[in-house]
Amino acid sequence: MLPPGVPVSLFPFCWLVVMASITTQEILRFPPRLVPGAHLRENMRQVIHRIDFFGSPFNTVVVSVAGTVLALFFDSLAAFAFAKYEFPARKPLFGILLPTYMIPGRLSLVPQFVTTSDFGWAGSLKAVVIPGAANAFGIFWMRQYAQNSRPDELLDAGRIDGAGFFRLYWQVTLPLFRPALAFLGIFTFIQFRNDRIRPLAALANLNVTCNTDCAVVMAGALMSVIPLIVALLVGARHFLPDLAAGATKM
Repeated sequence: MLPPGVPVSLFPFCWLVVMASITTQEILRFPPRLVPGAHLRENMRQVIHRIDFFGSPFNTVVVSVAGTVLALFFDSLAAFAFAKYEFPARKPLFGILLPTYMIPGRLSLVPQFVTTSDFGWAGSLKAVVIPGAANAFGIFWMRQYAQNSRPDELLDAGRIDGAGFFRLYWQVTLPLFRPALAFLGIFTFIQFRNDRIRPLAALANLNVTCNTDCAVVMAGALMSVIPLIVALLVGARHFLPDLAAGATKM
């Protein structure tokens, strides 16, 4: 039997599918229709026909995927160093890092624009990918995972075999980080995607172009969340088994 919170959580998405598959007249009808209709394909065709729907989302997917891959690499690398290596000022540096997560991202927009302009990146995808290639939350999350669940004996065995820092990170530690990396990847991908204004502008343009055709707008909204669903399905299978196993341990 499903927990009572599952239907509540899934209802908004199910309602979006229903509204995207019926006509505007049926959306405005009372009582509302609760089962999908037969107009989903037509509504999606209207979305593609009326606006350049795939232009902005394509750039968003490129930025989100590239930014997520870089963030996973740099966050896990920094977390590995903070968790398993002793170096001067390790604790003060980590203490300085954590408060940066509490600074709203909007406050850094102007300095970020000035910096990227000085590097000659203005107007390119590098200006939105590279500034988000590492973040305090990711480093903190991966460090906690490394400290609490990764035995030092594996690293000691690697050192005995002559492995250096990057070999220990790449061949010994990174495969063991898979559950934490899967969660961080989903979280970072959603953050990158939600931080992009262009898909929202596309949906707003769709709303104007279609003269508030609610069914077509809902079809566009449904199409815009497909990358998030794919990211969740790909990443969740890597950390949900470990989450369930941890919940059943005594």
